[in-house]
Amino acid sequence: MINRNTTARCALISLAVAALAAAPAWSQSSTQAQQKVATIAGSMEQDLENRSHDIHWPTGFEPEKADLFSHNELVINASCERVWKHIIDANKWPDWYPNSKHVRIFGSSPSLAQGTVFRWTTFGLPLESKVNEYVPYTRIGWYGYAPGAKPTFYHTWYLTSAGDACDVVMDEVGKGADAAHLRETDESLMHRGHDLWLATLKWVSEGP
Repeated sequence: MINRNTTARCALISLAVAALAAAPAWSQSSTQAQQKVATIAGSMEQDLENRSHDIHWPTGFEPEKADLFSHNELVINASCERVWKHIIDANKWPDWYPNSKHVRIFGSSPSLAQGTVFRWTTFGLPLESKVNEYVPYTRIGWYGYAPGAKPTFYHTWYLTSAGDACDVVMDEVGKGADAAHLRETDESLMHRGHDLWLATLKWVSEGP
């Protein structure tokens, strides 16, 4: 007998992957004090307008200087502690986030921590990342780059409690020729990929 949770997960991922491949970008906007709903967002300009001003950006990766930028946000009906557990357990990302593969964490820690270096494949590209900021249950940010190269991306998560739920912000800056080329060819690709990440994070965090 097929497990009902497995069936639901497959259905969610199938829909999310289809959205990533073919649908327009989505963003989150407030309609009530503690509720966000999806609205169509089609450009980096809109993401810059909606970005969180509470993110800590390292020098050189300020959004206003970015060649590529995405802002995504979603309220998840689970505690920030529970959501955080899934974010830092990078080895398990491929179990629930289909845009993540071949995750390998270097060092003795089994999960992400301050200074952790890890390698993984996302958007079909092999990357190395290093955690630059780590505040448990609230903030984590890491650099992204081709192994052996200088950082060209900076990815952040910012979690805040919203009653019994958790408001999750994911912002990312890209710099350099590769980021500029992606903006020219498919400006909303990173945004759609992060919408997928948030959708599947919501699924796994709200599950049993």
